[in-house]
Amino acid sequence: MQLADRLKRFSEPQTIRMAKLSRELKAQGLDIIDLSLGEPDFRTPQHICNAATEAMNAGYTKYPPVAGIPELRTAICTKLQRDNGLQYAPDEVMVSTGAKQSLANAILCTINPGDEVIIPTPFWVTYGALVQLAEGINVFVNCTIDTDFKITPAQLEAAITEKTRMFIFSSPCNPTGTVYSKEELAALVAVFERYPNILVISDEIYEYINFRGGHESIAQFPAMRHRTVVVNGFSKGFAMTGWRLGYMAGPREIVQACEKLQGQFTSGANSISQRAAVVALTGDMAPTKLMNEAFRQRRDFTIPALANIPGVKINNPEGAFYAFPDISSFFGKSYGATKINNDEDMAMYLLHEGRVTTVMGSAFGADKCLRLSFATSMENLENAVKRIAEALGKLK
Repeated sequence: MQLADRLKRFSEPQTIRMAKLSRELKAQGLDIIDLSLGEPDFRTPQHICNAATEAMNAGYTKYPPVAGIPELRTAICTKLQRDNGLQYAPDEVMVSTGAKQSLANAILCTINPGDEVIIPTPFWVTYGALVQLAEGINVFVNCTIDTDFKITPAQLEAAITEKTRMFIFSSPCNPTGTVYSKEELAALVAVFERYPNILVISDEIYEYINFRGGHESIAQFPAMRHRTVVVNGFSKGFAMTGWRLGYMAGPREIVQACEKLQGQFTSGANSISQRAAVVALTGDMAPTKLMNEAFRQRRDFTIPALANIPGVKINNPEGAFYAFPDISSFFGKSYGATKINNDEDMAMYLLHEGRVTTVMGSAFGADKCLRLSFATSMENLENAVKRIAEALGKLK
């Protein structure tokens, strides 16, 4: 059986691989604490579920428009104005089967073979794979824990060439929890203003999981409004991961191109999910705020607890629900027959010795780190940190 060569351009996401290993070990009866997947542990708020039931009972079970039902596209415009001060018309908005499809649509519709795409590292695993799928060239810019994993204007300018077509980033960031301030974004915009042919994809899926008191979008700057694709969705802020619903807002011609592409892949996203999403955006936001506060409390426990482990270096995430510690001080150390040479060795060691699932930082372009999700109960987090500390303490 011959498979297409395009599959060789990218690999299975390590996040999925580690979650799969965790499930396999649990099936064998082992007590594993899984901190690998970025999925809220809360149930979807009841008023959103009720809206889905009402939609089914009302007969909203037919094919929806490819770009999304009008009510949801309008609700997204209302949300963008209300929360972000961004003005979009419904035909500048498109709904997809998850924010991941929105990203894929935007990249596949704008990147040609040989185009360069600047991606600050650490980055979400799918960005690079989608660029490879489009036959573009990833230009990774290394951002370290010493700068809170943020790209500087000087780094951005140094990475730009005549082939640069796109810049992709997330704020709040997966995997670091980094959140860009308005002033930091403005400094990047000053660089982009000198290069008008560069399109920006701003992944804002973690917008509502923000511990600094407010979200800032790069699309708010007049120079960026018509060259930015804002990607967002319902998975994180509304605990709707299984509903598979995301959206983009951006230049009309890009949205139209994405509608054409999506029409050949999935057509419209789930009609029932879309009806429920209208209520999510326009209804009671109290459950979302309560989830955010719970994530803040977990952050406030997890980060200091990890920082107290000798040899662990960590930043303080201002959004999302991840810890991204630098564990490179343990490289070269051993316990029994196990030697830690790199981040993958460490992830596997913590899985088998500590019974805690993490994700190796190299999957995100940062091979000195691990990603741990604190989207789980405080009990799990307390036990996980204890196990990690004990396992790391054995390395000599």
